[in-house]
Amino acid sequence: MDSAQPGSAHEALGGFIGQWHGTTELAASVRGPARTAAADVTYTRAAGGFALVQSYRHTEADGTHFEGHGVFTVDPDHQEVLWYYVDSLGLPPEAPARGTWRDGMLTVERRSNRVTARHTFRVDDGVLTHRAELRLGDAPDFSPFMTSVCTRV
Repeated sequence: MDSAQPGSAHEALGGFIGQWHGTTELAASVRGPARTAAADVTYTRAAGGFALVQSYRHTEADGTHFEGHGVFTVDPDHQEVLWYYVDSLGLPPEAPARGTWRDGMLTVERRSNRVTARHTFRVDDGVLTHRAELRLGDAPDFSPFMTSVCTRV
């Protein structure tokens, strides 16, 4: 029996593989004022190349930290990227987020009853940039939440 092989959508995720270090700029929110935190991100291939595991952690100046762990894979029927994600806030996602590639940037939207979070991921000239914007409830527009800019370690 022939086993399935990862396709081009899986290969595109490979650009994230490695250890990254940089900063996360957090916008002012109900969780606190605008601030900068040290950020560390690791992406590793898993499940025979069908998944990419993400580990993110940022540490703020006062020592508090936040961490999140994700798994990216590809929906073989639609060639969309799926992102399963949990974090130290303890709120589980209702369903995997779906995303697509455009001009070298992966855009993924996570939806819940409370908020829609739009994440963009890009590696350009050795720099990983991850931006997140939030749209609360029925609000018409997204607002900046965080931007991480990291280089390979």
